[in-house]
Amino acid sequence: MIVVTGAAGFIGSVLVGKLNSIGIENILMVDDFSNEQKKVNWSSKKFSDKMDRADFLKWFDENASQVTFVYHIGARTDTTEFNKEIFDELNVNYTKAIWNTCTKNNIPLVYASSAATYGGGEQGYADNHAAISSLHPLNPYGWSKQEFDIWALQQSNTPPQWQGLKFFNVYGPNEYHKARMASVIFHAFHQINNTGKVKLFRSHRPDFKDGWQLRDFIYVKDLVNVCVFLMQNKVASGIYNLGTGQARSFYDLADSTFKAMNKTTDIEYVDIPADIRDKYQYFTEADMSKLIAQGYNTPFTSLEEGVRDYVSNYLSKNSIY
Repeated sequence: MIVVTGAAGFIGSVLVGKLNSIGIENILMVDDFSNEQKKVNWSSKKFSDKMDRADFLKWFDENASQVTFVYHIGARTDTTEFNKEIFDELNVNYTKAIWNTCTKNNIPLVYASSAATYGGGEQGYADNHAAISSLHPLNPYGWSKQEFDIWALQQSNTPPQWQGLKFFNVYGPNEYHKARMASVIFHAFHQINNTGKVKLFRSHRPDFKDGWQLRDFIYVKDLVNVCVFLMQNKVASGIYNLGTGQARSFYDLADSTFKAMNKTTDIEYVDIPADIRDKYQYFTEADMSKLIAQGYNTPFTSLEEGVRDYVSNYLSKNSIY
């Protein structure tokens, strides 16, 4: 049995769909299934069982012999949440418990880290283990991921194969429930439908033009392809970036969305909200050489093609992957 935590959420549900597409249905889906908005993400998937995240750790400790692989995708991902205790419980301690059970029972583990650990990018974006302890995230969410990454690297007892994946800016189907935390493409599509224009953040730094803040946007379908690759191949344990390796501007993203909707580009610039302005990243770009050196050679989807697929086949049809 394969365990997928966060299976009702954005990335987790797409991962379950990907596993289904290659014939894997013996899946235990773990999440908080009380959110009715998420039901559409998982109700059509093929799986052997589902379990509330509050019950999983005890079950896993007692039934680990049934599990062959764990994808720990579930986390509290709200970058505007500042209650550290929530992150300690859901992102740090929960992940440590999964790690320890995987270690004790010789089960491979892939877990979700985050590019938020890189903070403002002062140390660059290389997934070099020696540099990880010097990173300085900009918010409690980033710190929770950083804290676990550091802890993982300090462990002498580990799962037989493990990878922590620093997800960069992920977009794509199944994020309908994420509200403010959904991707800019999701918000752009609805803004264009409702008003004919898109609002992008004004730059508050002289070295960046309005809308030309840069991010490494990765299509969720590419992300889950990497997850499956890690399960199917012998890959060195450690922490890996997961982006495309090419930073693109928010202007490019908005322009691609307009083009995918066959509309004229019309952008309005607004101030970055004060509550996140001093924690805002102006540039992220994954150094992907480490994963590529492990044999991953599938090309990543271009921003234009990813946006076109997302808009045409999902957003415009209100459909699920």
